[in-house]
Amino acid sequence: MLGTGSAFAKTFYNNNALVYANGYTLLVDCGITAPAALHSLGKSPDEIHALLVTHIHADHVGGLEEIAFRMKFQYQRKPLLYVPEVLAVPLWENALKGGLSQDEGHTLEDYFDVRLMEEGHEYELAPGLCVEIIETPHIPNKASFSLYLNRHLFYSADMRFNPELLHSLVDQRGCDTILHDCQFINPGAVHACLDDLVTLPEFIQQRLWLMHYADNQPEYIGKTGQMRFIEQQRLYDDTELSKLNVEFNEA
Repeated sequence: MLGTGSAFAKTFYNNNALVYANGYTLLVDCGITAPAALHSLGKSPDEIHALLVTHIHADHVGGLEEIAFRMKFQYQRKPLLYVPEVLAVPLWENALKGGLSQDEGHTLEDYFDVRLMEEGHEYELAPGLCVEIIETPHIPNKASFSLYLNRHLFYSADMRFNPELLHSLVDQRGCDTILHDCQFINPGAVHACLDDLVTLPEFIQQRLWLMHYADNQPEYIGKTGQMRFIEQQRLYDDTELSKLNVEFNEA
């Protein structure tokens, strides 16, 4: 986890992640703090092979301008950018064009090798890394997509409480690990709040790790039912989280 903080957190970096697979590095979202978070880990943007955008809030795309400029002018290469098809135009027109456009003809493709994604398809981004996008409710009338990785790990990209989806993933699709955004303030207008998440049955809570939390997260340690907080700047093995789920359940 490159960062695990909410949009307004200052102690924690924006909730973005680095996913590694057989020498391939994918950056999931690139918020305002992503360049600083990479720097704190001693990582260069040039180590990233591809980026994936889930929605266009600043804590998920606010660092793309810096990455785009550095890739183009410092490293002279065009990284892959995976983006849900419905987000491609607003990502450029509403988020990046003002800073990146240097003439009338510039487009997103001047900085990235753009790969459009659609729901209902699984994409093999690299050997050992498959991703499916799932549109999930966040801000009304603004598309946001969560991720299903390698047919077993669900990564929410900011979503309101949706127990039906979580049940279907676990009961019908074999999901054993859930990384879920969580706000502490009730009610959860655009994010699932902790008070709602603790109502989930224990067999789902035991699979669930909390992220995208506010700076007062330490106050809630031990108050999250069967769920745990995932930590920023920590490397987790793909199978480690599900293994920890089992160990936690047995304990």
